[in-house]
Amino acid sequence: MLKPLANTLAPVERTLGELEKIGAANQSPSRDVASHAKQPSTIPLQLWLRPPGALSEKAFLETCSRCGECVRVCPAEAIKLDAIGRVGTSAPYIDANSSACVACDGLYCMSSCPSGALVPTPLTLIKMGTAVWHEHECTRSNENDTCQLCVDACPLGSAAIDLNGREVVVKPLACIGCGLCQQVCPTQPKAITVIPISARAQ
Repeated sequence: MLKPLANTLAPVERTLGELEKIGAANQSPSRDVASHAKQPSTIPLQLWLRPPGALSEKAFLETCSRCGECVRVCPAEAIKLDAIGRVGTSAPYIDANSSACVACDGLYCMSSCPSGALVPTPLTLIKMGTAVWHEHECTRSNENDTCQLCVDACPLGSAAIDLNGREVVVKPLACIGCGLCQQVCPTQPKAITVIPISARAQ
């Protein structure tokens, strides 16, 4: 027997609510300026966007050898590694503001990882995080503005993000969290940001 639609959608709605709260917190200016200056501007302390195919945060940190192979093979030069450990807790990370994952055809980082910290995963099953739209920051709040850069940049197209009138609609079950929407967003602060998958454990 089919479950009522409301019951089926309840877990998705709860997840969206949690992501929106985290996204709002990430926009807060309350973080100490000196500490904030050390981190990529929209990624809060210890909540890093990891490369595609990454294990859960704890397992990723324990398994990754910090060899830098994923950094070397990334065609977009999106994956970074701070050996000192000030950024990304010394493990590979992505700052979507400056250089997002392009979900390249080869998904080279996953197939090249020697430690197993990045697991080969089909594109549609990758889950780096989930994009959250911040309406109050978006230029589309102006009725004369037709910006849709975030929609055009998405490697999954309308399956993951689309327009509904003036609204940008992120589809959380399909969004892989690559960060391309965030990278191309012209506003500051960004009107769309990716909440790393590690944030769900916080």
